Amino acid sequence: MNMQTTDHPVTFQPDAENTRLLRDAFGRFATGVTIVTTQSEDGPVGITANSFSSVSLDPPLVLWAPDKGSRRFRYFEQAEHYAIHVLCNEQSALCHGFAKDAHAFDGLDLTRNEEGVPLIGSCLARFECQRVAAYEGGDHLIVLGRVLRAEMREGDALTFFAGKIGQIAPK
Repeated sequence: MNMQTTDHPVTFQPDAENTRLLRDAFGRFATGVTIVTTQSEDGPVGITANSFSSVSLDPPLVLWAPDKGSRRFRYFEQAEHYAIHVLCNEQSALCHGFAKDAHAFDGLDLTRNEEGVPLIGSCLARFECQRVAAYEGGDHLIVLGRVLRAEMREGDALTFFAGKIGQIAPK
């Protein structure tokens, strides 16, 4: 096993003067990449997010945390229904597209569920959710959702680590 570590760790107490250090430390945790979609008064909207986690099997719960500073926050703050799409490695263009534009649906294999939520096809997994609760989380809102329907397929995962997009392939 090749373990790359530094002999000189950076130690700090997080404060307003070193938020970049904290962001970099958080970035040491590799995550998958998701796009969260919902229907809004302005049409279908989506946002790229890596703040996703499973919470419970019974009942089936997941969470994600939109940034309150995002121009798209208003769409997701009160959304009663939304879908979380776990991206495969072939969907890095989607990741970048929705990071820049809330309405980056052009040319996508797009359908809608019975609640009107836009659904993106060909993802590794998709969780169609109903909002259960929301909790203050500093500069983010922690949104807890009940999974109403789920879908999954085989493939390699798109990942985010140290500010870069990559992939994880099963052996």
